[in-house]
Parts: sequence; C-alpha cells; structure tokens
Amino acid sequence: MNYVNQRWLGGMLTNFAVIQARIDYLVRLENKKDKGELDRLPKKERVKIEKEISHLNTQMGGFKEMTTLPGAIFIADPIKDKIAFAEAKKLAIPVIAISDTNCNPDGIDYPIPANDDAVKAIKLICSKIADAIIKGKTEAFSAEAGVAKSAAKEGHEEAVEILGSYTFEPEKPGKSEESEGEIASP
Repeated sequence: MNYVNQRWLGGMLTNFAVIQARIDYLVRLENKKDKGELDRLPKKERVKIEKEISHLNTQMGGFKEMTTLPGAIFIADPIKDKIAFAEAKKLAIPVIAISDTNCNPDGIDYPIPANDDAVKAIKLICSKIADAIIKGKTEAFSAEAGVAKSAAKEGHEEAVEILGSYTFEPEKPGKSEESEGEIASP
C-alpha cells in the first residue's frame, strides 16, 4: 500500500521516472547499510549517508515499492494537497477526496462530503477506506485462479498487517458482517 503522509513532492506522478530513480538510489543506500558497507567509511561520511537515508525515507518511504502509477488517489484535503490533485488530473488518475464546504467538488471524481478539518472525521473516513481496501484485496486475492480459502485468509492477514493501524475496526476472518451504518460508541 503506497502512501504520502508528508509534503507532496512536485512531479511525484508527472515526473515519475526521476522519482523512481531517487527511490532506486534510496534502496541502494539501504542495501549498503544492511550489508555493512557503510561501516568501512569514515564516521563523518557514514553519518551523512545515514541522514540522507533518513531524509529520503521521510519523503519517499511510503511509496518505495511503487513501480507504476497508481490506479486511483485518495486525498484528505484537496485544497492543501493541490499539487497532488493537479498531477492526478493531468494524468487522468481518478481522485477520491474529502470535499469540505471550502472546496469545489467539480474536479473530484469521487467526492466524500465531510469536514476535512476535524481529525476524528478524517480518521473515520480513512479507516473506512482502509477497511474497504483490505476487503477488496482479500476478494481479489481469493478470486485469482481459484485460490483456496487458506490463501485468502493469508492475503487478508497481510492486508491487515499493512493497514492495521489505520483501520477503524478491521474485520476478523470468519466474523459475520454487522450493519455497515452502525458505528460503535466509545
């Protein structure tokens, strides 16, 4: 699951080849660190490279495994993330976004009318979207080539592991579905 939770880097979608080259550079540096090749360098150079790895992970760590452009983009605040919104529109990538009263929903492919300033509202919406992604990945995984139920369960567990902390209430395998409109009170 790819994500950006820091500032959107300009050209992340429209200049994907350059971004991919930076990701490859980050992976090479991490491999050198894992193999212990940085231990042979002087302390000053090693610290500089470790800071660079940390900086690149902050900027691009959420989409290190992204090899192609995404099929859709979810934006919590299209006003704040106007660069991401513009790039997605330029490349005809569908946009799912929270549309507050201060935002024009015309350019958004799938607007979600909600308050994008309230942290609890954003957390709820993001968790429901994460739950839907988990469910969709599980169904897609189990539908591929008639995979057995054990493989579907494994795919579900992997998706829960990836999105676990972002989900509102991840479904347990084998649990019967409750009413989707109900939200448990704290």
